Amino acid sequence: MQKAIEAVMSDKQAVVLVCQGTGCASGGAEEVLRGLKAGAENSDEDVLVKRTGCHGFCQQGPLIVVEPDGLFYTKVKMEDVPEIIRSLMPGGKPVKRLFYRDPLTGHPVPHYHEIPFYNRQDRTILKHCGSIDPEDIRDYLAIGGYEALRNTVLKMTPEDVISEIKQSGLRGLGGAGFPTGRKWESCRNAQGGMKYVICNADEGDPGAFQDRSVMEGNPHSVIEGMIIAAYATGAQNGLIYVRAEYPLAVSRLKIAIEQARDEGFLGAHILDGDFGFDIDIFQGAGAFVCGESTALVRSIEGKRGRPKPMPRARTTEVGLWNRPTLLNNVKTYANVPLIIMNGAEWFSQKGSGKSKGTAVFSLTGKVVNCGLIEVPMGASLKHIIYDIGGGVPGGKALKAVQTGGPSGGCLPAHLLDIPVDFDSLTKAGSIMGSGGLVVMDEDTCMVDVARYFLDFNRRESCGQCIPCRLGTRQMFEILDDITKGEGRPGDIDTLMSLSEAIKRSSICGLGKTVPNPVLTTLRYFRDEYEAHIHEKRCPAGVCDMTC
Repeated sequence: MQKAIEAVMSDKQAVVLVCQGTGCASGGAEEVLRGLKAGAENSDEDVLVKRTGCHGFCQQGPLIVVEPDGLFYTKVKMEDVPEIIRSLMPGGKPVKRLFYRDPLTGHPVPHYHEIPFYNRQDRTILKHCGSIDPEDIRDYLAIGGYEALRNTVLKMTPEDVISEIKQSGLRGLGGAGFPTGRKWESCRNAQGGMKYVICNADEGDPGAFQDRSVMEGNPHSVIEGMIIAAYATGAQNGLIYVRAEYPLAVSRLKIAIEQARDEGFLGAHILDGDFGFDIDIFQGAGAFVCGESTALVRSIEGKRGRPKPMPRARTTEVGLWNRPTLLNNVKTYANVPLIIMNGAEWFSQKGSGKSKGTAVFSLTGKVVNCGLIEVPMGASLKHIIYDIGGGVPGGKALKAVQTGGPSGGCLPAHLLDIPVDFDSLTKAGSIMGSGGLVVMDEDTCMVDVARYFLDFNRRESCGQCIPCRLGTRQMFEILDDITKGEGRPGDIDTLMSLSEAIKRSSICGLGKTVPNPVLTTLRYFRDEYEAHIHEKRCPAGVCDMTC
């Protein structure tokens, strides 16, 4: 954050950074921003008030950071504005009542860098989301924005770029984890005069907001990554597929695209050279299945968003309008400028095994500190939940952690030391997914959790293949009966066989991962199923077994 502050401080005695992410904005941060700007303009002091993207600590919002001292104010309301303005005057004192308070001791913590939620992360993709104005390209340029693009176009060949991405070990951060460099190379080598680069911003997991926050807080990082990808693959046209439920992200992306065009970073002659590329925005209707690459492509083409069968689903060769198409996630593109500027070795030093770099999570559920976090790949669930998240509130015991969204798995407390990376989570029966992480305490019924996710998945199934369309409905009905006290002795075996059939014969990734919540809860919490079925009892006391 310091580099960004130094770039905009100039002769200002203070910079007030007001979070304008969706979470803080919904809590009244826009009114606070207007009030602070008016107060600063009416004062004789040289104070700069700036909007920023998400600061990450969403449950404490609306949030304000006052630099250069790093004062951190939480739950700020309009009536607090006059006191904050006075604190910026000569002889003014910090507003202590707005300081973050340690949940265990109750002691005030004045500086954001002293708060475990922040200082135990490794914020790389999110580094500048809370310190630059996402609607002002000058802020992005001040922190070195578009220098990676300049180096790429003026000093590197497309093959050089692809080699750097391959050596970095970057994998797709939308869920599948496919090696990014190999995908780029495949698209580069594909035959076809017209090629496309698409950003998959169709974030549909319940409780996930990490892609949205990056687009809202640092949209130029995504755009720059897409332009570099286009240069490497030979693409001429780009699209950002973003769900219409993200109006703030859409608005800021539009502003950023126009600003990039005005500065010569997009258009027919980027940086006055022969390389041309431009980006448009396509707003999706919110179908979860459209996060799958081939369904997303069909949606853009005006067709129903249904995935193609897996053997014919290589979009790098036959994608949008049957042209070679590179499709990566928001966070994947945001990493690209960092890799080009800092080098593949810098990036690969973070992470573990075959999972390099960092992972961004939306941390939600029964945890003291909810919000947006970033940690190195390979960090343990224990580190995330206790060191950053502050543990489970109310002295309750941790029961399970759900990773990977509605198609992910529920892992029990005794697996807290598991590294959070692609391979370790898969081995445990879950997936990395796009970055949702839900914490559950002792009062959670795991059968009810499985039922909840099956309900979501069956509603979001595109319906074109029988195993997914009918199998998910059958599984949901069985789970629903179990939670009502109407379970039968053979239900567990039926759920297992249905899960295996759906995983084996569904045509797309959604169907193949749909049974994960059921399979993992059966694997780790089978006793709860048996209590529901044989004893007509919900151990957590959640399910109404009187029906």
